[in-house]
Amino acid sequence: MKKTTGALVGLCATGPLLLALPILGIGTGTASASCSTDGAQGVDTSAVAKQVKAILNGGDKSSVSVPGLDAPADQVPNAKTIQATGVAMNIPARGQVVALATALQESGLRNLTYGDRDSLGLFQQRPSMGWGTASQILDPVHASTKFYEGLKKVSGWQSLSVTQAAQAVQKSGFPEAYAKWEPLATALQKAIEPLLQKAGGASPSPSPSGSADTGTPSPDSAGGCSADGDGTDFGTIPAGALPDEYKIPASAPREVQTAIRWALGQLGTPYQWGGTCTDSHGENPMGRCDCSSLMQGAYKAAGVTLTRTTYTQVKDGKAVSVDALKPGDLLFTEGTAAVPEHVGMAIGQGLIVHAPHTGDVVRITTVASWKSRILAARRVV
Repeated sequence: MKKTTGALVGLCATGPLLLALPILGIGTGTASASCSTDGAQGVDTSAVAKQVKAILNGGDKSSVSVPGLDAPADQVPNAKTIQATGVAMNIPARGQVVALATALQESGLRNLTYGDRDSLGLFQQRPSMGWGTASQILDPVHASTKFYEGLKKVSGWQSLSVTQAAQAVQKSGFPEAYAKWEPLATALQKAIEPLLQKAGGASPSPSPSGSADTGTPSPDSAGGCSADGDGTDFGTIPAGALPDEYKIPASAPREVQTAIRWALGQLGTPYQWGGTCTDSHGENPMGRCDCSSLMQGAYKAAGVTLTRTTYTQVKDGKAVSVDALKPGDLLFTEGTAAVPEHVGMAIGQGLIVHAPHTGDVVRITTVASWKSRILAARRVV
């Protein structure tokens, strides 16, 4: 994030169109545009919803045009990542809107590899200012997490306006610049929210005391895969689909819930051998997921470090019995127990999420279909 000057690239409203213009701003803050901040533009919420569904559900991507979303194939998945991270961190909808408005202003919802000085990413955060390494900041989950952590440190942010809350985190040289993005950010949040809920992305209910439930299962919890079936009750599960009956296990540890939620966010994206799983919805094939990078990315979102390959992940955590699986456990098949060649994650209710092979997509399968072939199981949380 830029602490001393404006960004090199900004988005300025010019009549009915929103054009990306190079701008060299001079100021003392973080905003990525020096255009007028007066008056937020009206937004066609139905058009935004259509655009979101077209991108995230694989529909006709050319049927809708929304001012401010001139590169929706990049912008909408980034918006979903920002919002899903907020859900995982129990940030309410208002905070998600603040984050989306901030990213719209700072980067136009693009994961920029450049900016003023060393500013990078969706929020134009700066490695030199302690937001993380360059590679971390270019990870949308890390960048979003750091923004929300900053927001939570702002006393009473819930009662501030969107632009005041954003400014408190960003400390921009253009403190009113975020206001004009509130309508589009709000429309995006509302359009993406039901899609996250469909994918099991709803926030867990708070505990009776009002504090967040730690979600640690008791020894007699029914959260284990062996306790809630082997998945056969779901029948045939289409590629990239999630059964409507599935819910992320509320009894699982919070890190596991986050990892599962993140992995489910990649459903339907194409497999890429050697892919990093850092931008599975993007156009660069190497940003997509293979089996082990899907596991690594999911747990990274939960703050848990895994090694990169199946050969090393089979040594992460501790060994568990296939007959006593719990959500979040890693299951290995193919090859040998010492050198397995494939991995998936148990997600509860007898289901597994995995990235199968070239020509396929990240999908759900059942424990029943895997059980006879499982070579090892590891619990990392």
